[in-house]
Amino acid sequence: MKKIMFATLLLATASIGVARAEEGQNCTQAPKDKWLSQDGIKEKAKAAGLDVRRVKMEGSCYEVYAVDAKGKKVETLFNPETGVVVGNESE
Repeated sequence: MKKIMFATLLLATASIGVARAEEGQNCTQAPKDKWLSQDGIKEKAKAAGLDVRRVKMEGSCYEVYAVDAKGKKVETLFNPETGVVVGNESE
């Protein structure tokens, strides 16, 4: 029983660490005048096979809320200067 409780606690702690790391994601050091527009990021996301629902700025990243080709909701972080995917989370 103690092993199960310890494993559960360890997993929960690791999950919190991953969530905090994602919150503090640094996608670029470039000034905002060098960033792609939200429409530009939408095009990059569509080219990656995502059905875009919403785009927002989050820190130094663009956060795209979309549905992937398998029908899953995904939250994808893009480098706003290059349009490269730097992180992804699906439900």
